Amino acid sequence: MLLTEKIAVITGGGRGIGRAIALKFAAEGAAVVVAARTVSEIDAVAREVRDAGGRTLAVAADVADEKQCNRLMLETAAQFGRVDILVNNAGEYGPVKPIEEITPAEWDRVVAVHLRGSYLLTRLALPGMYARGSGVVLNISSLSAKSAFGWGSPYASAKAGMLGMTRVVAAEAARKGVRVNAICPGPVTETKMSKDLGQTLAERLGVSKEDQLKGFLNTILQGRGQMANEIAAAALFLCSDAASAITGQALNVDGGAAFY
Repeated sequence: MLLTEKIAVITGGGRGIGRAIALKFAAEGAAVVVAARTVSEIDAVAREVRDAGGRTLAVAADVADEKQCNRLMLETAAQFGRVDILVNNAGEYGPVKPIEEITPAEWDRVVAVHLRGSYLLTRLALPGMYARGSGVVLNISSLSAKSAFGWGSPYASAKAGMLGMTRVVAAEAARKGVRVNAICPGPVTETKMSKDLGQTLAERLGVSKEDQLKGFLNTILQGRGQMANEIAAAALFLCSDAASAITGQALNVDGGAAFY
């Protein structure tokens, strides 16, 4: 197994991509700490892990809040002693409207969940990783960080910020034994966020949600959305020793939607 005896903290772990990563990592031998705001969802994922014979801990936390991030890391340390892998996946799309209609509070919330949360947890995880001379941070960014789509500027800005942070922290951490990378998923159409976004876009465009989705997927080389398990497979690779020479990178897992 690729992650035997590793301790992985996965934010946004209650559903979608985060859930898929938690289950994949647990199946590969990691103890997984599943964090999200919705207790029922993280408890359900933790049960899945335990039922499969894995080790897990569910921690309710809003990663935009510094005190809750501190508590998440303290509970992880108390249960498992350390953090070997941090997956910054928590997020929400936010307002689907042009920038002039977005309030400062809406903007700040989206940036806080994605970018501030990733910063807070990375800041807390790195000292222990540096002390051990090993560790991995994986930031789940988005195709939106690289390709422009209307009516989503806070989300795109936060996800692009995560890529900048990925590069800088990778440069700071490389000689200390820690690798830092990012994944840019395309549309993971099975997730609640993707479905909700598609419905809102369809309403704004005055088309059916089926036509909206078909038109968007037609712009992708493979002509389809991605699956959460496909993102999880890429995450497993980047967080394993198989990717020991890879740091500071942003890997597109998008079916051929972007080329940089």
